[in-house]
Amino acid sequence: MSASASSSPEGMPHTRRRRRPNNARRVTIADIARQAGVSKTAVSFAFNMPHRLSEETTRHILEVARQMGYTPNPIARSLNTRRTHAVGVIVPQDIPTVLSNPFFAELLCGVGEVCDAEGLSLVLIPPMRGSLVEATYAALVDGCIVTGLDVSDKAVRALRLRRIPFVMIDVDAPPDIAAVSVDDFGGAYAVMRHILEQGHRHIAIVAFPSSTGRIEEYTGTLKHRFDGYQRALAEFGLQLPDATVHVLESACSVLGGQDAFRRLIQLQPQPTAVVALSDVLAFGVMDAALSAGLRIPEDLAVVGFDDVEISRLLRPSLTTVRQPIREKGRRAAELFVKMLCAEDEEAPVEHILLPVELVVRESSVRAAAGITVTAA
Repeated sequence: MSASASSSPEGMPHTRRRRRPNNARRVTIADIARQAGVSKTAVSFAFNMPHRLSEETTRHILEVARQMGYTPNPIARSLNTRRTHAVGVIVPQDIPTVLSNPFFAELLCGVGEVCDAEGLSLVLIPPMRGSLVEATYAALVDGCIVTGLDVSDKAVRALRLRRIPFVMIDVDAPPDIAAVSVDDFGGAYAVMRHILEQGHRHIAIVAFPSSTGRIEEYTGTLKHRFDGYQRALAEFGLQLPDATVHVLESACSVLGGQDAFRRLIQLQPQPTAVVALSDVLAFGVMDAALSAGLRIPEDLAVVGFDDVEISRLLRPSLTTVRQPIREKGRRAAELFVKMLCAEDEEAPVEHILLPVELVVRESSVRAAAGITVTAA
């Protein structure tokens, strides 16, 4: 039997834990200070506030620390600097649902570009035990980018109480909250008018869930897109609600789109076109429709909103509203960094509105219609 093992009372061998040698204790900043010939304060500055020291002194201290095998404790460092060097992205859904939506993946790419440039970590903040408020208070971040919430949401009020910087995306923000949005009204108007110009009058609008389910109480993105839809409908003598124009709310996912299709085919008269408020909802509708034996667009035209990468790769390719998703994430992160760098100074609050573009593809245009289909 080896020296590191012995027998238990039952005769079974067990392994003894090796003790750490006395000379293997953790290196401290006091050790570094003695070795480098500087004060402990100087060592702390070298790691946390190097601008307080000369470049030569900082390099000397860091080199001594490296040679001694010192690794700073990130928790202690955060306590010293009162910074985590992390930005949180608040999302209203669980992480698997968020990451399965290509819209969020593209948005996070934009945020990530700025994080990489600024040396920040990116932290997803989904609901914790069903509560976004609890998740907001528990998040170890310097501030947040907020998606999918209204300004009246309790999680947004929690951010105000924490007094940390935050930027909202796709929201009607008051003057004191920074925000980045797109022209939802213009995009919705353009895509609905396109469907109407194709001759469709029996239409189903598939929307993501609202808090009330009442069109007249929609806010933010939902309100602006429905305002655009209604403007186009009114120009063709239609309105919401209408006997031939239906609204179905469904979870913003492929499964949500599939569920919406199962409900809309029960409508009378049956819709000949579906206007989805997101590409991922349109994907679900198209998948269910094709599985049911319908032809797109001959039996059912489908349009979306976002223009994620897969939209042009589908067959048939998806007509949609192109919004600059990655740029939206990048601009939001840039606003956040400005606010973070302002520290105690009053940072200017900016509201950014980005343009959109209708992209006509195969899912809404019959081959004989004489309409040019955009391949982009």
